[in-house]
Amino acid sequence: MSAVPGQTVGPFFHLGLAYDGMNELVPPGHPKAIRLHGHVYDGSGAPVPDAVLEIWQADPQGHIPRRPGSLRRDGWTFTGWGRAATGPDGHYQFATLEPGATDTGRPPFFAVTVFARGLLDRLFTRAYLPDDEAALATEPLLTAVDPARRPTLITTREPDGLIFDVHLQGPGETVFLTYPRLRDAWS
Repeated sequence: MSAVPGQTVGPFFHLGLAYDGMNELVPPGHPKAIRLHGHVYDGSGAPVPDAVLEIWQADPQGHIPRRPGSLRRDGWTFTGWGRAATGPDGHYQFATLEPGATDTGRPPFFAVTVFARGLLDRLFTRAYLPDDEAALATEPLLTAVDPARRPTLITTREPDGLIFDVHLQGPGETVFLTYPRLRDAWS
């Protein structure tokens, strides 16, 4: 397979990516529901009004859900996947459950993908829960990152959930991950 020219991934998300309940991994009224939310900012600190974020996560016991039906929300099946669009102010939100650690001694996290206009491809990052400082201090991905940039990968707790802001560039830029095998699969 040969390389092809890049194309940006937006801003036409509303034409095929939206569906009912896409940002509700659980109904907001679920007894254990939390809100994961934040803003997406561009390199100059302005909100990005037409980005899309996707999350993948473990359930509260740390099990990776393997159930079909992510696009058909039935109100009780937790599939561990959701999608949220940003509004005019760059804000997004999910109704979900707190993920559990997938391995002993490892901190729980959300796997996050960001799609936005002007990007040649989606961006990957992680949003770690802030509570287990010992696990965060030994997490291989976090220890590989400059200590000054680690906070860009850690959520902030608030009374009804977690805040995770994404900065696409500039001061406070979120740490983004590369997956060479994904890239190499297309070349």
